[in-house]
Amino acid sequence: MILRYGLIGLCLFVTACDQEVTSPLTEVADTAPVAEGADPAEGLYQENCGSCHNGGVYKAPHRMFLGMMAPDAILSSMDGIMAEQSSALTAPQKRAVAEHIAGRSLDAEIVEMPAPVCEDKSLDLSQARLQTGWGVDYRNSRFQPAASGGLAASDVSSLELKWAFAYPNAMQARSQPTVAGGTLFVGSQNGTIYALDAKTGCVRWTYRASAEVRTAVSISAWTAGDEKARPVVYFGDILARAYAIDAQTGEEKWMTKVDDHPNATITGSPVVVEDRLYVPVSSLEVVNAIDPAYECCTFRGSLVALDTADGSIEWKTYVIDQAASEAGVTSAGTKILAPSGAPIWNSPAVDLKRRRLYAGTGENYSSPAGGTSDAIIAFDMDSGDIIWVNQATEGDAWNVACLSQYAPDPANCPVEDGPDFDFAASSVLVELPDGRDLLVAGQKSGDAMAIDPDTGETVWRKRVGRGGVQGGVHFGIAAEGSIAYIPINDMAYPEDVTRYKFKTPARPGMFALDAETGEVHWENLADDICDGMQFCNPGISSAVTAIPGAVIAGHLDGRLRIYDAADGGVLWEYDTRQNIETISGETAHGGSMSGG
Repeated sequence: MILRYGLIGLCLFVTACDQEVTSPLTEVADTAPVAEGADPAEGLYQENCGSCHNGGVYKAPHRMFLGMMAPDAILSSMDGIMAEQSSALTAPQKRAVAEHIAGRSLDAEIVEMPAPVCEDKSLDLSQARLQTGWGVDYRNSRFQPAASGGLAASDVSSLELKWAFAYPNAMQARSQPTVAGGTLFVGSQNGTIYALDAKTGCVRWTYRASAEVRTAVSISAWTAGDEKARPVVYFGDILARAYAIDAQTGEEKWMTKVDDHPNATITGSPVVVEDRLYVPVSSLEVVNAIDPAYECCTFRGSLVALDTADGSIEWKTYVIDQAASEAGVTSAGTKILAPSGAPIWNSPAVDLKRRRLYAGTGENYSSPAGGTSDAIIAFDMDSGDIIWVNQATEGDAWNVACLSQYAPDPANCPVEDGPDFDFAASSVLVELPDGRDLLVAGQKSGDAMAIDPDTGETVWRKRVGRGGVQGGVHFGIAAEGSIAYIPINDMAYPEDVTRYKFKTPARPGMFALDAETGEVHWENLADDICDGMQFCNPGISSAVTAIPGAVIAGHLDGRLRIYDAADGGVLWEYDTRQNIETISGETAHGGSMSGG
């Protein structure tokens, strides 16, 4: 990633012989009189918007999400879907509210040096897609064969930068690129989807969604050489909207809101299989609980199946079958609503043989903790029925009110004050040499484990990292054959040390495990190059990708590394923090890598 003056970028690396080829916590204000001397736009917001977006209307996105939107997108909604509600505001007042909520000026959205536009805007249908989306294949192996990716361990020593693309008006990029038909599809913080030529980075087309896109872009299959094919790309935004876009033109086919909860979002990448799109639903209601006056909580994680033809909902399965109701009162006198939580942060693994989907959940948000939080769950692909649940950590009810360094009043912290050991990373369905399958998963506890996909029983469990709120496995593991690659973050996070009173040191780095037994083949603990630099950590939070004989990892300290599959040695390393020139002419540099 490349970051400078609000520009983040995407880098493509090629071998020299082939030249042709985390969120700030936002405390949400209640509707209240605006203090003397405060920004007048806050008063305009409270008078015209606050009654809905501060939690008063169930389906209205919470203000926290509005703050993640670009100011022009907010302004556009006030002249569009919210025109009636904002009718009392003048044009300058609407602009002031949009800029105030977004925290930046509309003038900052002007792109002075746009990326070049491709002369040839067509998708190359002579070659099939190189990946389905998040997991490369349906099993979520995140393994790219040399036949499609063109890269193996023997090639990496000659890798060099080919081009870099600067995302306009963005401070972070959380959408993993997907390559298909000679085109690279990727989403951005301001909601723009880019279709870039994979060889040059020029722009084929763009599409603007309502809000930030942090999921990978999934794409439908086609037969190589079928010039009549009309592939479709699918993704989700932070407002829990799923989209279908024509991959050739960028034209919208449909958009569906998959959950009406005001804090619902889509973080795990949707998966397109046959004529259905499977969409995991998560939430940031865990943050709202920092306010002792907030009645926590009502969100329930779910998995949704949409018809790819029109976006209609075929089935929706909540992982908590009971809707929240009053379960007590906090020390601040606020209602406790439960059960809640168990979001699905990750992209489901697909088991075509058993017709199942496997997804991991996070913690409960309020007491009492239930049996489907911090669990791997098997769903029937056709009906959505839950087949089995493997709960890795019991009694994990937790929210941001439990973080003493952020929450002045912990009233909403559940009595369990759980460890927050989500399954944030997608699980991987690994085929063993004897033909058997095991589902391998990694947890924020620092554990890796294997589960029998037929029964849901744990086959082995191995402690790899130290774990913690900012520890363990974060966004994605990978596998080549029966070797599973487990990246560990174990960030130097003061709250983790005080909460868990760890007696063992953090273990950030890369680990290779035998998927059949859990035996550790090798480990490479990341050296600390931060030298006291603020916001710098050596761990691996981002998802990793395997290629023949190697595994690729982006570190929080800005290093992109490729590890040898044989012994974990570093084959190649690139420091993204150095200045480089992007295809738009901007000079930029990189930083921490996380998410996709």
